[in-house]
Amino acid sequence: MPETPTTSAPAAPVFPPGRYGRRRAARRRRPWIPALLAAVLIAVMVVVSFRLYRQYGDPSYDAQVITYTEITDSQVVIDFQVTVPEGGAAVCLLRARSKDGVEVGHEEVRVVAGPGQRHVTVRHRLATTARPILGEVLRCRPAN
Repeated sequence: MPETPTTSAPAAPVFPPGRYGRRRAARRRRPWIPALLAAVLIAVMVVVSFRLYRQYGDPSYDAQVITYTEITDSQVVIDFQVTVPEGGAAVCLLRARSKDGVEVGHEEVRVVAGPGQRHVTVRHRLATTARPILGEVLRCRPAN
């Protein structure tokens, strides 16, 4: 004769009163708190993005190095092209680095576009404190 179990699965456990402290009631969920935190996070990200774009991302002042030549122990000649608003001016920061990556020279150069001119090609002799292997334009910004 086969046996059949007569017990059922237990429901919630029953604890003796006063032995394990008082039971906490189920907490009410507040779905608006995560939504509020998400909205604040998005607002902060928008503000930070806007400030970083204004500081580093203005496409009106773009520079590209064409070549760097005439490298000696005390100089490098950097040829670069700057895109500026028509008839505008920019200040570009040039830098030279040595073989081990150390900055051996830097200088700010003012670039002025003529009427109807947006792309200005510049050749600048940058003085250095040691022999450079690289000349670069770090950034350009509007001239004051």
